[in-house]
Amino acid sequence: MSDDYEIVIGLEVHSQLLTESKMFCACAATYQDVKPNGNVCPVCLGMPGVLPTVNRKAVEFVVRTGVALGCSISTFTKFDRKNYPYPDLMKGYQISQYDLPIAYSGSLTIDTDIGEKKIGITRVHMEEDVAKLSHGIGDLGKGYSLLDVNRAGVPLMEIVSEPDLRSPDEARNYLIQLQRIVRYLKVSSANMEEGNFRCDANISVRPRNTEGLGSKVEIKNMNSFRAVHKALEYEAHRQIEARKSGVRIVQETRGWDESAETTFSQRVKEEENDYRYFPEPDLPPLVIDEEWISDINSKIPELPREKEIRLREEYGFSSDEASQLTSDQDVAEYFEEIITIAKLYDDQKKQFAKTVWNWMIVELARLRNLYSDQIADVKIKPIDIVSIISLTEEGSLSSTMAKDVFETMYKTGQSPAIIVESKGISQINNIDSIQLVVKKVMDDNDTAVQEYLNGKNQAIRFLVGQVMKNSRGQANPKIVNDLLKEKLESLREYAP
Repeated sequence: MSDDYEIVIGLEVHSQLLTESKMFCACAATYQDVKPNGNVCPVCLGMPGVLPTVNRKAVEFVVRTGVALGCSISTFTKFDRKNYPYPDLMKGYQISQYDLPIAYSGSLTIDTDIGEKKIGITRVHMEEDVAKLSHGIGDLGKGYSLLDVNRAGVPLMEIVSEPDLRSPDEARNYLIQLQRIVRYLKVSSANMEEGNFRCDANISVRPRNTEGLGSKVEIKNMNSFRAVHKALEYEAHRQIEARKSGVRIVQETRGWDESAETTFSQRVKEEENDYRYFPEPDLPPLVIDEEWISDINSKIPELPREKEIRLREEYGFSSDEASQLTSDQDVAEYFEEIITIAKLYDDQKKQFAKTVWNWMIVELARLRNLYSDQIADVKIKPIDIVSIISLTEEGSLSSTMAKDVFETMYKTGQSPAIIVESKGISQINNIDSIQLVVKKVMDDNDTAVQEYLNGKNQAIRFLVGQVMKNSRGQANPKIVNDLLKEKLESLREYAP
């Protein structure tokens, strides 16, 4: 990027809400695995004479999100008609909100290379989703489009940021934080790949150290954090090169081509007056009770950034370690349940927490990825994580044995004690027993012994491996290593 220009980015995020029914009718809000046009009624089909009714739970979810983002909540709000002639709009207009959104004037804090940065939230409002269009080519080579109305009317929350983002990295960090928040609030599954967390990015460039905004371009069709980042990188470079060449930047909507990694022009960007907003005549204004707002506020959980800061302070985690734990609310709660069960003194908690972190982020995450499991699918009880750590630290299991036991725990849900007993495995710590194995290995591997005596110290690794093999992996590796060194050095001392 050029040092002569500054990038200005604002994001509009649409997040489908986790309600059972649609926004303005009683149809089920599920549509992903439903046959096309199976969850529809006269209201979401846009039939003449039908009347919408407001989904109270959807309103609650928008209020909850607004409160979590530090927004002011409107006690008086209304719905508006947003008119535009696209075939995925059954009525020819979308019920949305214009001048009186439910929530406004909030903020979201992100991390940047130079520290924390507060990004303004302009508004959080609600609207209905549109139908889904699928395009294809028929047998005669002619194009066709299919319309599935199941998605039409699904509650949609739009979160609009101020143009406070200054790089693709900041935009990606903002989206990650926002996704975590709505998931912690349990108002949306916020899955970009499934299309229920969608982002439109507005980007412009201006000469550095100036205040005015350039002509903005809106980018659509991005279905991953990587795609958003790549699209903004490409578009920033395109606009900067255009400015340098004296080419006028047209205010337009552009799509993102994932395979080519380029943006492409779709249409001239609409202005607000193109939508011909006016108050929705079929819905009365909403009066939101302040007592209800207070009740919702009292039930807001600890949010991911607050939890991350607390975990850093309480357990000494780095920012990356705490971020990995808090990226999933269920994972964070699983971790804290383990710590609670252990009932440790304060001076023991930090070391124990780091050990738990290793088991969860390394071994547990590996197995979850292998079997495509969510944390809710994991059979291992938190108390059994405490048990396997105890068995390892007291020397009953080596680290290798513990990993094998852990994998069996994952598959069966059995406690480590039962698995150890059934498999007849435990670490051998008895020095006399290990000495017998060490003597046999040294007697059977004279070449390796001579190599060590001749100065090849790495030969001891082979001998350690043979002892572990002969003991079926049960000998304490530290004792094995110490005994081999002691015996080899004694031979070296008496060597001619």
